[in-house]
Amino acid sequence: MNSFLFYFLLYIIYSMIGWIMEMTYVNIKNKTFTNRGFLIGPYCPIYGTAAMTMILILSKYKNDIIILFFVGIVISSFLEYITSYILEKVFKARWWDYSNKVLNIDGRVCLLNSILFGLLCILLLRFINPFIMNIMNSIQTNILNIISIIVMIIYLTDCVLSFIIIFKIKKSTENIKKDYTDEISNKVKEILMSQSKLFSRFLKAFPNFKSKE
Repeated sequence: MNSFLFYFLLYIIYSMIGWIMEMTYVNIKNKTFTNRGFLIGPYCPIYGTAAMTMILILSKYKNDIIILFFVGIVISSFLEYITSYILEKVFKARWWDYSNKVLNIDGRVCLLNSILFGLLCILLLRFINPFIMNIMNSIQTNILNIISIIVMIIYLTDCVLSFIIIFKIKKSTENIKKDYTDEISNKVKEILMSQSKLFSRFLKAFPNFKSKE
């Protein structure tokens, strides 16, 4: 199988697993169904990116739990911080905020999340990835190639549509005095909820979305 297609499909699988984890946590916390995710589809790219980075860098250390744990913390924290920073600079919005968490850095990362991701890194390299790789290797190459191409087309289409929505959200807040007050956030939600089902889906996924200067 083409190695690029193979790793892309693996990236999508972990992005979907991340989406399931996020959705489960948020739904239990809020006691209501929320289709959690940055994109329209059922995937969280940051999880796929973190998982693939850990697999590519740490596979040779899969028997060393200490290295997996601490390097997993570093990789996940770096990716979460840089993703938050880039999204804020590009879209002028804060997508998540851990300012109320113990030992956080600029509200972008926090100690608890980093520790959990370190533990997930151990599970990923020791158990989850070998299991998924065995399943993928048992499927015929031609079938995997076809699946990967179809998934890639769907994913890229989703990315384009999602970014159009997000830029419209950014545009819709340009004439509003921006700060972190609940009143401004609620006003933005009122404007966007009236636009389309896609805007409604986005705001339900990120109920704490706040615009910034």
